[in-house]
Amino acid sequence: MKDLGIDLGTANILIYIKGEGIVLNEPSVVAIDMDTKRPLAFGSDANLMLGKTPFKVKAIRPMKDGVIADFQITEMMLDYFVNKIKAKGIFKKPRIVICCPADTTPVEKNAIKEAAEKLGAKKVYLEEEPKAAAIGVGLDISKPNGNMIIDIGGGTTDIAVLSLGGIVVSRSLKIAGNVFDNDIKEYIKNKYRLLIGDKTASSIKHEIGSVYESDDSKMEVRGRDLETGLPSIIEISSSEIEEALEDDIKKIVVACKSVLEETPPELSADIIENGAILTGGGSLLNGFKELLEAELKIPIFLAESPLTSVAEGTGIMLDNLYMLD
Repeated sequence: MKDLGIDLGTANILIYIKGEGIVLNEPSVVAIDMDTKRPLAFGSDANLMLGKTPFKVKAIRPMKDGVIADFQITEMMLDYFVNKIKAKGIFKKPRIVICCPADTTPVEKNAIKEAAEKLGAKKVYLEEEPKAAAIGVGLDISKPNGNMIIDIGGGTTDIAVLSLGGIVVSRSLKIAGNVFDNDIKEYIKNKYRLLIGDKTASSIKHEIGSVYESDDSKMEVRGRDLETGLPSIIEISSSEIEEALEDDIKKIVVACKSVLEETPPELSADIIENGAILTGGGSLLNGFKELLEAELKIPIFLAESPLTSVAEGTGIMLDNLYMLD
């Protein structure tokens, strides 16, 4: 029997098999035939269709803000991916560790648990993302020391202080990678009267995205001119992206400060000494580490593998299921 760890993210789904590591990392996207309501493609194949489908085909993300927005399609997606990895080794009735944002409601938790149970799981353990991320980046949260994690994913940003195996203070914001993409789209639409799609906004973010003291690198952007309706090309700089993201980045900084303000003094002393770990795909934005150090006045360390830390954490939890029991 092979147990599974699942990072069911808004942007990507990662599956960890005990003893093998991460065996799947694909976009959380499903392409649906709107006439028959049947899925046509999942993951990377469906992601290629985003913004490019004919009228009767829709490429959708069934996860929104870290929780299930479309239960039926999420179920299909999970089923497809688990069947896909069965080729790597047959397993029956696995135990599954699956993650959710820190402020997930009981109803949302039940939906996530139910989706995992439909896979034929023997037992489902639901764990909070900041805890899994902290374990995944190598923090020993079992000791009476203050550990701080800032996890900026696709749908949510989770900020938490952990000690003695649990979360002491946390904040979860529905501001993360997908919101950054939207900020970029709106900025370009308002400033240049140019319409761009989600994939273009995401590639701008990855190539020249910056949140602090940008180097002013530039990039050509193609889209549809709002005035003429014709295809058009503009050039945009990283300092403009910094401006586009400014308001939402400030909200993340404010949330980090409020977590620190609520942290018990003894744990604050540990954090001043040991700093905080920055992880998740959003942490790769240029200047994020430097901005947080300047604003929070504590050392900030970028995780070694920011995109996989939650999944790695579920893997470590699979080796210590007695602690979850």
